[in-house]
Amino acid sequence: MENFSKILKKDKTTIVNEALEEYFVQEQKKLLEKNMADENSLTNLDFDEFWEGVEV
Repeated sequence: MENFSKILKKDKTTIVNEALEEYFVQEQKKLLEKNMADENSLTNLDFDEFWEGVEV
């Protein structure tokens, strides 16, 4: 950590905060993608499945 602090010319707290922020951004992105995939799988009916049991 000390080496990164010297290389990046940032204090350790800033490095940790930036890393955590990036981590949570990536995790939120994964969750949103998973939710979209789950939602799509729940609503992904083919034509026959959609109209099954419907009387016109």
